Amino acid sequence: MSLDTIIHAGLRERSRPTIGLVLMGGGARTAYQVGVLRALSEMLEASHDAPRNFPFQVLVGTSAGAINAAFLASRAIQGLQAFGQLAEFWCRLRSADVYDLNVPPWVRFSRFAVAWSLTRHAQANGAMMDNTPLRETLRKGIALDGIGDALRSNTIDALAITGSSYTSGVHWTFCQTASAAEFEAWRRPGRRAEYQALTIDHLMASSAIPFLFPATPLQVDGREEFFGDGSMRQVTPISPAMHLGASRILVVGVGQPERPGLGLAGDGAMVPARGPTLGSMAGHVIASVFHDTLQADVEQTQRVTQTISGLPSDIAGAMAFKAVDVLAVAPSQSLDALAQEFTSELPSAIRDAMGALGVLKGSGGTLASYLLFEPRFVQALIAMGERDARARKDELLALIIGS
Repeated sequence: MSLDTIIHAGLRERSRPTIGLVLMGGGARTAYQVGVLRALSEMLEASHDAPRNFPFQVLVGTSAGAINAAFLASRAIQGLQAFGQLAEFWCRLRSADVYDLNVPPWVRFSRFAVAWSLTRHAQANGAMMDNTPLRETLRKGIALDGIGDALRSNTIDALAITGSSYTSGVHWTFCQTASAAEFEAWRRPGRRAEYQALTIDHLMASSAIPFLFPATPLQVDGREEFFGDGSMRQVTPISPAMHLGASRILVVGVGQPERPGLGLAGDGAMVPARGPTLGSMAGHVIASVFHDTLQADVEQTQRVTQTISGLPSDIAGAMAFKAVDVLAVAPSQSLDALAQEFTSELPSAIRDAMGALGVLKGSGGTLASYLLFEPRFVQALIAMGERDARARKDELLALIIGS
């Protein structure tokens, strides 16, 4: 987070607090966000002080978090009901609604045959899996016209979706606001933002996990570039919300709580050293794509805002600076371990192929957790999100309602 971003956000004139929602990426793991938000909506419903309208004016999403953000923006006019509808959307999902693995049944039990088949598919299509089903799922589930309606009615101020360009290496934020003329684009080293009316292609691009799903072409600066998952090269996930005027920000991540290192048992005791399994390495690689920079960005933002807020009142008054409040919610328990309990729920083609490659051994739950769009795992994630949100009820209500 740059000091320039924080000061720019703090200097914006606001007639009312603008509340932002930032949803990080993580494949199927982002069902956790649904639980946090559904619990929040129930808290607001039960509170005498809370309004019943949609509580967020700025929504920013990355990868599958972009899908959640766009869904909510499309239903924002319906107020708190939007969160229950998002939960219904997720509970209807199946892995077959998101992707397909084109591996013939006869090769699934041979590691070499599976590797050969996946390599051929990747060479022909730029990815190991086909995410065409996701496009149809999004087309049916997200009414893009509803986003425009929410913006024109001032129910929300902005929706932003992030993506990473394979062509230029730049991390882009695509923003839709009520008026393109009023949008202020920004440019920082390695990251840029511009106004675009958001489409299904933007959601496909933002959620295109590298190697697994193919890149999606988008138009930027008058030319076509190919985009992949917005989690790649995302070093400042909070900054788009601040650029778009948010003064209070709720960020929901799906990162992995710190786990014991190699050679350590769960209680920290030493165990015989052995190298990582193929599943451990595959999971680590995918987790690195979704490496959660959230906590570092939150801490840096809080340090800078606290420093500026601590200036003498006459100096702070001259700057007209207003503090930016950030609250981050993330899983309190291991999603990898949770996914390990449900790997049998994977579609047979995926389970057989991953089993043949040996990536379900060891900590194979890490890789599976991004692909398990199945009811039992989704419902377990939603339940965890609800528990974590209720444990932080006072903080959440203070952020939304104010103290």
